[in-house]
Order: sequence, then structure tokens, then C-alpha cells
Amino acid sequence: MVLLSTACGSHDQPENKPPQSKVERRDASEYLSQPLVKDMYTADPSAHVWDGKIYVYPSHDIDGPTAEDDLGAHFEMRDYHVLSMDKIGEPVTVGPVALDVKDVPWAEKQMWAPDAARKNGTYYLYFPAKDKEGAFRIGVATSKSPMGPFKAQPQPIRGSYSIDPAVFTDDDGASYMYFGGIWGGQLQRNIDGKYDANGSKTDLGQDDKPALAPRVARLTGDMLEFTETPRAIQILDEQGKAILGGDHDRRFFEASWMHKYKGKYYFSYSTGDTHYLAYAIGDSPYGPFTYKGRILEPVEGWTTHHSIVEWNGRWWLFYADTQLSGQTRLRNVKVTELHYNPDGTIQTINPFASPSAKNGAAR
Repeated sequence: MVLLSTACGSHDQPENKPPQSKVERRDASEYLSQPLVKDMYTADPSAHVWDGKIYVYPSHDIDGPTAEDDLGAHFEMRDYHVLSMDKIGEPVTVGPVALDVKDVPWAEKQMWAPDAARKNGTYYLYFPAKDKEGAFRIGVATSKSPMGPFKAQPQPIRGSYSIDPAVFTDDDGASYMYFGGIWGGQLQRNIDGKYDANGSKTDLGQDDKPALAPRVARLTGDMLEFTETPRAIQILDEQGKAILGGDHDRRFFEASWMHKYKGKYYFSYSTGDTHYLAYAIGDSPYGPFTYKGRILEPVEGWTTHHSIVEWNGRWWLFYADTQLSGQTRLRNVKVTELHYNPDGTIQTINPFASPSAKNGAAR
């Protein structure tokens, strides 16, 4: 179990402390891991190891006035702060504002889950936000420091849409962006890459057909644009058939992540309304990927978004739940060790320390 609860700042309670909730609260001892920081709300952690140090690029939750709905309007994030640590299990530093929506010329609101990359001494922050027409696009900002501040490009990446960018750099130096999310993530409104404001609010409503697929596109050498039109990623079952839209336990919802282990490509993602972190394995960064199982059982809270990195010869899962607030919109980032079986499959993690802790029922 990893216990991390120290952060910069002198105040003891998270910002925008929510009112007392009547929801039954668990004791801290019931959770597998503890929040990395307690003086702000963070979620959607994209972790990277650079020069032996761990950097985490999370979204920054705030307690805004918007009512909760199925499309995530209540996730009103406006800026990003980078977390860093020398070692897992030691104090975490929370950086100053790395990028604010007011400094992104094309963006209006909802700075959702970001990711980062490094190339030739420059750090790249990739982020989704809604433009002036209410469509999610993906932007990029650069800095000479992994902590920022980052300066945004004046326009979103051409051909980008939807949410949850995750950038993977392969052994040959080629970098790829994985992205997409249904429901509030608007993937179902961008089937041909053009935003349809009147499109479905959820998915395609075709439970007996292949599920909506996440997207992948290779990045240019300067890491600022796509070299190609984003293509759909195939997620197949063990019989080689496409996962169907009605298979909510296995179909893609949001939160793409890619990592490589022993020469295989591991594409992992959230199933959304069933609250699982699932993964599939392939032989190419483009896929196809064969579904293999779950990485994480449901956490406390609705959303599940993660990253997986190797540090100090061991593998780690970064994720989030609602331990500090008990509210869906106010989350806290955590980390726990991830283990592989001899055949390369991943051992499923229970986010609670005891099987009696309500079996991880989502709230």
C-alpha cells in the first residue's frame, strides 16, 4: 500500500471545501491507497518519468455552480497544476498554474484530462477544451520546464476533436496521440471528424454493432500537429470479433492510455458507466487490440481515468477517486503498484483495502 498525503501549501483542507454530505463516508483505512495531495482536488492523472523523477499531469477539479448532468457539465476545470515527486511514497510538490484557459486563444471552458510529452528539451502539454462553439478540441502548449508555465499554440491541433489525449512515444521515436470519449466527450458527434452539435448525447444507439472506437494519429516531428487523419482503433474479443456497443463492461468510453511491456502494446481505457479500467493488447501502436481484462475495479466516484508508468524497475497505476470530498466533481489522485502475470496479463486491482469495503460500489 502506498501512503502519500503531503503536498505544498499550509492549509489542511482542500480548496472549495464542499458542504457536509449525508453520504456514508468510509474510514481512510478502507482504501488501498491514500491521496497524493490534500490541498487541492485533482483527477485524470497522466504520469511520466523523466530523468528519474515522476511528474503527474492531472486535471484540476473545482466546485463550480453547474448542476451535475450525464454529459459532465459539472466538471468545470479551468487550469492545470503539475505534481512532481522524487520517489513514490515521498512528499509531492504541487506546481503553480501551468496553463489557464484564459491564456488559450481558442478555448472557452472545461480544461479536461491532459497529457504531456518531452522531445529535444521541450515539454508538450496536450489538453482538451471546448471552443467558442461548444465543441471539444485538443490543444498543445509548450515549455522548457516539465512544471511549466506552458504557452499554448494559437489554434487547436488541426483535425483534432473530442477529449482525453494520451501521447505515446515508441522505441523508434515516433509519437502517437490516442484520444476520444463518448457521451460528454462528444466522440459520437464527430464520426467523420466534423462536429455535429445536434448529434447523439450518448453513443450511436447501436448495441448490436461495433462500439464507437477511440482514435489514434501519429504526430509530426515537432509534436504540434497530426501527420495523418485520425483513424479508429479496433478493440476485439478473444475470438477476433469487435466489442459491441451494448457490451458496457468492455466497450470503450473514454480515458485512453498506451504503454509497452515486453514488446507488446497495451491499450487501456475506461468503460465509463460500468466504472472499470480495462485493457487490450496488440502488436502495433495502431492495433488491433485484443481485450484481456480489467486493471482496476470500480473506485468510489463515477469517473475512472488513469495512467501506467514504470519507475525504479516496478510498474505503477495512477488513478483517482472521491475519498476527500465524497462528490463526483471533486476527486483526488492516487497511485498503487501494478503487477503482471507470467503470460503478460495484468492482475486486477481492488481499490479498497478490504473485500468487505462495499466491493468498490461506484457512487
